[in-house]
Amino acid sequence: MSAPTGVGRIAAAVVLACGLAALSACGDKPQEGATAEKKADAKAWDGTKAEAFRAEGWTAGDRASWEQQLKKRGQNQNEYTRVQ
Repeated sequence: MSAPTGVGRIAAAVVLACGLAALSACGDKPQEGATAEKKADAKAWDGTKAEAFRAEGWTAGDRASWEQQLKKRGQNQNEYTRVQ
């Protein structure tokens, strides 16, 4: 059998690359989330314990301040009130 031609080498390289790509997927670890900090049935205004995720002017556990924060965010997305 003779040595592979240029096209044969390219085809062999493509097959090898595809095989390596397929095998690399076998090394993936399961991506299961850690235990959630907030329960699914908890009230939305209870919020999170992490300070970094709290909006300014909102107190965790206070429904009125949570609703006000939602209204404020909604108004920031209203183009009509933003341009006035």
